[in-house]
Amino acid sequence: MSRAPLIFAAGIFYPGGEHITGWRAATSEPRSYLDLDYYTRFARTAEEGRFATLFFADELYVWDRFRSGIDHGVNVRLEPFTLLSALSQVTTNIGLAATVSTTYNEPYHVARKLASLDHISGGRAAWNLVTSASDEEARNFGRDANLEHGLRYRRGAEFVEVVNGLWDGWEDDAFLFDKESGYYADRSKLHVLGHRGDHFAVRGPLNIPRPPQGRPPLFQAGASEAGRELAGRTADAVFTLGGGDLTTATALYRDYKNRAIAAGREADDLKVLPWFSPIIGRSRAEAEDRFRELAELTPDRVQVDLLAHYLGTDLGERDLDEPFSFTFDLDGFNGSKSGYESIAALLAERPHTTRELAWEFLRRRFTIGTPDSLAADLAERYERAAADGFILMAPTLPETLDRFVEDIVPRLTDAGIYPREYAGSTLRENLGIARPAGRYAA
Repeated sequence: MSRAPLIFAAGIFYPGGEHITGWRAATSEPRSYLDLDYYTRFARTAEEGRFATLFFADELYVWDRFRSGIDHGVNVRLEPFTLLSALSQVTTNIGLAATVSTTYNEPYHVARKLASLDHISGGRAAWNLVTSASDEEARNFGRDANLEHGLRYRRGAEFVEVVNGLWDGWEDDAFLFDKESGYYADRSKLHVLGHRGDHFAVRGPLNIPRPPQGRPPLFQAGASEAGRELAGRTADAVFTLGGGDLTTATALYRDYKNRAIAAGREADDLKVLPWFSPIIGRSRAEAEDRFRELAELTPDRVQVDLLAHYLGTDLGERDLDEPFSFTFDLDGFNGSKSGYESIAALLAERPHTTRELAWEFLRRRFTIGTPDSLAADLAERYERAAADGFILMAPTLPETLDRFVEDIVPRLTDAGIYPREYAGSTLRENLGIARPAGRYAA
């Protein structure tokens, strides 16, 4: 059977691009980060490039653990579902995905919001499940510290179960709209969920019909054992760390596919979409210069504090040119394990000073090259079964997305691995995943 076409998602975390100080780039527009027109241009450019979906990452706090986060970083962003609802009215085909914290939300609210977005967009909504990893978020929701890692994922798994159950409460043909008889709906096709679990008690039913997609696609990004297990059982697409050698990438790809199969699913039911953050230059030398320019916009203090953030500790006023040492405790670490592990892996390769470690950690977030080399890298990873597609996390916006659509998308289209048009009008169609039948369907 031939391979499904390559998939792209257009991601945003910081409004000015993936890099925390990308807002300082010459082409950035920091005064526009709360303007709908700014995001409309972003969405329409991605749609012009036939991206399957927008992907709005989100957090529920201001990064003020370190002074540099306020002094130099972007700490404002629009609430994503409000924004995506607006963007649904100025786009036609592109999907609309946003982050949902299962630790600091309730399933009924989330099911209702996503069903609403799916209806008003004609079947283009999706959600990115996170369990939240920061104590700063906990303090905004009545806790002193975040829930323990394993507990967060058990809660997240039950959260998905409840949301899917609520979406299935109304059968697809439950609504009659029969003016003559006076029957609006068929009561026999409404089902009360009646869920009682370890974390949630939700009666239901949901006060909105089943979404056009049946269930809006679920993205998930957990890299830990608990995160991978949850993705294998429940996710339609998984967002993984990008880069790295091809052998490691293909092994990770197979791991996720095998977990889906072990859960009784087909391998292609779970799309694996690594992060891709390109620095694009007309030559390799120009691309390297672009990286250096971007890195030099990042004060030393910010680079050190980013390391501290991922390590879950304050690194203080270290001499940046002294050897960096740190005692890692992966089992006991309660934050995001992927960043923590990547720093440990860097130090395992060779000794680093603090400055070198911060620089190398930053550099490895990006793939540096020309349109030809970047397109070839994407094609190889797709063709060698290391990815079903990629989530483009543009280092700077709008420039990187513009250049990607202009210079890289045509190369992949001409290679015959990227579609020349959208497969359909719903996100499920454009991801190549089937619409699930409701659990009560005959």
